[in-house]
Amino acid sequence: MQDINDKPLLVLEGIEKSFGALKVLKGCSLSVSASETVVVIGPSGSGKSTLLRCMNLLEPIDNGVILFEDREISGERNDKHVVRKQIGMVFQGFELFQHLSAVENIMLAPVKVLGMSRADAHDIAVGLLRKVHIPDKAGAFPDELSGGQQQRVAIARALAMKPKVMLYDEPTSALDPEMIREVLDVMAELSAEGMTSVVVTHEIGFARSAANRIVFMDGGEIVENKFTEEFFSGAVGGRARRFLDQILH
Repeated sequence: MQDINDKPLLVLEGIEKSFGALKVLKGCSLSVSASETVVVIGPSGSGKSTLLRCMNLLEPIDNGVILFEDREISGERNDKHVVRKQIGMVFQGFELFQHLSAVENIMLAPVKVLGMSRADAHDIAVGLLRKVHIPDKAGAFPDELSGGQQQRVAIARALAMKPKVMLYDEPTSALDPEMIREVLDVMAELSAEGMTSVVVTHEIGFARSAANRIVFMDGGEIVENKFTEEFFSGAVGGRARRFLDQILH
């Protein structure tokens, strides 16, 4: 597991978020250090995905502060597109452009957003397809790819922006069981190389092997925030222990 930098890269302080009368996040605070992998687990409806979406400003927060590299990014004046260049996100659905090949999906943002030449973007895209272990699929369209291959293209697309943080929102939930491992292996390799990552997942095996820390959420609150070994050794409260008993047995 990659050594982590003690200096926080991303900090959330007292984050609150409601959808109408439903309060989804209730004063959530969390810091993520450079090169750290944090896995967020918890029952459905606990606020995990909403917390993740707040991190790169896909969801505006109602109260609290979000800091990235010691700079507040949660204020109204901040350019959300600039933030999302540095905080990439991979979703449950692959969200690829169906009319573009794998390599063209990866090239699109570097050309349109970063102003990169198509030749340079193509070289980067080909390298990223090699990194996610599907170099032979550069010319394939999404409907010609398996779910696992599409999600790996989505990861490569996020990496093409050279983000400092990667967010994964249950990236294997839409996959058949035999395709889950190929995606998790790529994510684990990126974490081992030092990519700062926050992962919402139900894949406990991945959490055990790849995470530096486990965050357990329930009812819109961060209930536990512990180092991985400590979390799985049983040093957690009743709510987390009951959750683990349900998914491990």
